[in-house]
Amino acid sequence: MKITRRKFIKQTLASVAGILGFSAFGYSYARFFEPHMLTVQNYTIENEKITQNFHNLKILQFSDTHIGFHYNLSQLEELVETINEQKPGLILFTGDLVDEPHTYDFPPQLPKILQRLDAPLGKFWIYGNHDHGGYGTDKIREVMELAGFELLQNQHTVIRNGTESFTLVGIDDVMLGRPDIKKTLSRVGGNPFTILMVHEPDVASEYQHYPIDVQLSGHSHGGQVQLPFFGYLVTPPYAERFVEGYYHLNQGLHLYVSRGIGTTRLPYRFLCKPEISVFQLKMKES
Repeated sequence: MKITRRKFIKQTLASVAGILGFSAFGYSYARFFEPHMLTVQNYTIENEKITQNFHNLKILQFSDTHIGFHYNLSQLEELVETINEQKPGLILFTGDLVDEPHTYDFPPQLPKILQRLDAPLGKFWIYGNHDHGGYGTDKIREVMELAGFELLQNQHTVIRNGTESFTLVGIDDVMLGRPDIKKTLSRVGGNPFTILMVHEPDVASEYQHYPIDVQLSGHSHGGQVQLPFFGYLVTPPYAERFVEGYYHLNQGLHLYVSRGIGTTRLPYRFLCKPEISVFQLKMKES
């Protein structure tokens, strides 16, 4: 018999619960320890289009906080402190701020905490599927605006440092938004170094054919639970091919997929620690 994706996911999640429940230690670790073991993933991006004024620039990406589902404002405050300790020049959020916008009460402290994030070249964000879901589109936008973030929804912006610049592009969520990569990139002139933010990573298979140098995504949570010899137990739609870390695609696109911060559906992480990503830009030596 064929089973639907929904039924398959439910059965898989039930299996996860059973596996974790098999060992009291395994359950405690996955439920209470690893979800709090935030790591900083460091990458170097070298490209011939990166100019002198951006050499050694730090760009920090965080993603998928899923506030409200076993992730609270105290944890968010700790996250903000950790991000600021990295002293990034640019901060990028790649979607899914709140887990269920239609049930979350959106306390006034939320934008105030996010407002503390400091980056001299700006703070930018894109929608994830949970941001659009549950009638959250307008509310999430309001929170992020109050926090000093600029939305890129099928838009691009020019990041300037003195007389030099590069292009940052943001695409609307693939699952619940209205993404338009072709139209968005048609507004970008010349051939600048270009970074794309899009929540779902698997669209890189298509987007690699466009003039993009780097794609930053989240959505996958790194599978959230990984088992030795088995791999990722659950990967959502549009995060089944590219799940975590770095991928160099055939057309030259460099894809980075964040495991994100929070959890969803089940409050577990196993062999899949939450992370923020720090990218240091480098001029390519001739």
